[in-house]
Amino acid sequence: MSDKKICVLGAGLSGISHALNRQSLGQEVTVYENKSEIGGVLQSKKINGFLLDYGANTLSLRLKKTEVFLKHYDIFKNLIDANQECSKRFIIKGGTIIPLPQSFLSFLTSSFLSPTGKLRLCMEPFISRRKEYGDDESMAQFVRRRLGEEALAYAANPFVGGIYASRPESLVLKHAFPTLLEMEKHHGSIFGSIFRGGIKREEKLPKTRLVSFEGGMQELTIRLAAKLKNSILLNRKVRLIQKMNNGQWLILSEDSNGNVKEDLFDEVVSSLPSHCLDKIEWKDIQKTHLIEDLTSAYHPPLALTFLGFKKEQIAHPLDGFGFLVPEVEKKKILGTLFSSTLFPNRAPEGHVLLTSFIGGERSPELSKLPEDKLLKLSFAENQRILGIKGQPVFEHHKIWPHSIPLPDKTTDKRIEAAKLLNQANEGLYISGAHICGAPLPNCMTI
Repeated sequence: MSDKKICVLGAGLSGISHALNRQSLGQEVTVYENKSEIGGVLQSKKINGFLLDYGANTLSLRLKKTEVFLKHYDIFKNLIDANQECSKRFIIKGGTIIPLPQSFLSFLTSSFLSPTGKLRLCMEPFISRRKEYGDDESMAQFVRRRLGEEALAYAANPFVGGIYASRPESLVLKHAFPTLLEMEKHHGSIFGSIFRGGIKREEKLPKTRLVSFEGGMQELTIRLAAKLKNSILLNRKVRLIQKMNNGQWLILSEDSNGNVKEDLFDEVVSSLPSHCLDKIEWKDIQKTHLIEDLTSAYHPPLALTFLGFKKEQIAHPLDGFGFLVPEVEKKKILGTLFSSTLFPNRAPEGHVLLTSFIGGERSPELSKLPEDKLLKLSFAENQRILGIKGQPVFEHHKIWPHSIPLPDKTTDKRIEAAKLLNQANEGLYISGAHICGAPLPNCMTI
């Protein structure tokens, strides 16, 4: 057992996960959270019978270690699976919503790609792997090289827009989609790797599950936080972190009433977002200049709109996960989730809920529109695509001035800065999505 006192900064999934890990080592853990509730970007709200997820809407359960984590903390039993219809995905092409192929036969008949685009895609197994791998090949360069220009425009671009609210040109492959890189390295091609069962099969579950919770994704962090012995300090802004002469760490924080408190800890674990680190005064820290490198992550602004309708108002059956919009289609939304199709309890009986994404790296200025214009824009875009009659019966929006940190060319610099700061300052650990990656499983550790 250890009698160390540990301070964890941030009560998002990463912070709570670190806190539980340290608690399991017998350490006394205190979590500081700036906001009035736990969860970080995992926020779920029930408004007028509609259940809204402000952050991730799903958790992809494909790795054994993720299942082990959830079972270890007795949360696995609380998962709910997505509707089977959600295996169907849609894309916008020529202004029309079309289903993505789910089989080789549907691939041949789909208008998803032109005949030339399909032929180029089928040539992928015959494209030679790279002789040398640079550190900064972008997602766009990789897809263009292996799958062709059309696949980049109508597959990679909307996919990246849906995952990172970004462009494939901005993302470094080894950080954003490391599995694709490993597939080429080990098997020479993506399709060749798929035919061989993929890579690291021993780490994967037999079948991938798309899951959430009855109360939305925030329930994940709420249930995890309930396993902590010490209560989380909410509405607590950390103003100063100082390394003391005796090796301890001084944390100076301020509550919502302006009351200042000082506490001493043996170690500090930061899971704070990149853009929050420069709001803290770091005193008597070795290599303090590296803090600036940690703040280099780009978090594009993103707006979410939530529109509720009566089922009969929408011509489209909403029989899938949702649709994504390729940038070449020149629409003003990145995509829309069919939230009430995904999971039960997302809309009142007889109603449906659409969650749309606006802004991101493509159009950051759109996320800053006034509420009424943002909602009108979202409604107009969805109305044309889904055949909506009448006005929404429910409207709501959420703005993220800083959304997902992009795994771009600055990522290596942040990872190295976190490593060097730890080496130079015993007891200081920097983590979070800007270091380990934004996917939820990356933020879980036992």
